[in-house]
Amino acid sequence: MPTPKTVLQIVPYLPGTLDGVGDYALNLAKALAADHGLTTLFAVARGASINNKDGFSVISSLDECSIEALAEKCEHVILHYANYGYQSRGIPFHLRSFARQLRGQLRGRWLTTFHELYASGPPWKSAFWLHPLQVKIARDLIDLSTSCFVSNSAIEKAIHVCDPRKPVHLAPVMSNFGEPNGVDDVSPKRWAICGGTALIARSLALFEQRHRSIPDHFSPDHLDVIGGRDENSTRVVLERLSRNTPGLSCHYHPEVSAELASGLLRKSSFGWIDYFGTGKMWPGMILKSGAFAAYCAHGVVPVLSHREEAIAIEGDALPGPYFITGDAVDFPSPDRLRETRQKIHAWYQAHAASRQIARIYAEALTK
Repeated sequence: MPTPKTVLQIVPYLPGTLDGVGDYALNLAKALAADHGLTTLFAVARGASINNKDGFSVISSLDECSIEALAEKCEHVILHYANYGYQSRGIPFHLRSFARQLRGQLRGRWLTTFHELYASGPPWKSAFWLHPLQVKIARDLIDLSTSCFVSNSAIEKAIHVCDPRKPVHLAPVMSNFGEPNGVDDVSPKRWAICGGTALIARSLALFEQRHRSIPDHFSPDHLDVIGGRDENSTRVVLERLSRNTPGLSCHYHPEVSAELASGLLRKSSFGWIDYFGTGKMWPGMILKSGAFAAYCAHGVVPVLSHREEAIAIEGDALPGPYFITGDAVDFPSPDRLRETRQKIHAWYQAHAASRQIARIYAEALTK
């Protein structure tokens, strides 16, 4: 008989290896264990060189020969789906086959967290030609799921196009860089840019162009760039930014631990993010950003490169969203900065903190 308190979490990469999806799964596992007595066994599709991560057992690869043993060991499954994480062209046929076989032997519930659903692109991109296959695989995984988890309403709507009756839980992405209990008093001129390698590069390049539009009261005198791989191109931009901006001190913290990242973010008032780059802006999609979550978790005011409609969960709106675009700027008033930061932190604690998200997962698994 499977152990009711054991959940198999399927991830593309080993948690704790600078992969947002894996880190999300690891933080979820910790909260499920601490608050709900649910133990996670990780199955890492891309393989792993270790068999234990932070006290959780790890198995390497999705071996169809192990399906019967997994079904005996685990009652429930949480699949973390990001199609390109499982296959380089976004068509993970092996994952679908593995999921179908395991689902057929599973006694409990199957939750699929759609970090991504499928891609699209112009005719000269492979995503254009592979889009129908990506959609078919996603629909098959929706079909076999007891319920689905998404971080934003755009993916929720897409799932309901496939199956209007499928239960879908809206759960914003949680911070992978810690969740402090409060907000520190810090200088209004301390800024941060955090995230993965590509997001940092994109955000820093645009920050270099637009930082002079920041109101004088918040004009940065300190910038921390936190996360991603150590890239010489990023160092070049930071050196140029320091050289061309008198009074601005720039600091680079690549491949940083969550503890150090959290300490740096606690000292920041504002966080800059160019989430969409030159791509299409999808309303509410910012809630799938780990960088955005990290800012909110620390009471750092996110400043976006695009205009965003009000962001609300269950009618509770996040302050702002604030932005610097090519032709407009919106910031909180200087005398309400601390209050704004506290409201952002409180909003995160109520709707996106790991304990809140784990509660929703636990209810979906056990009720």
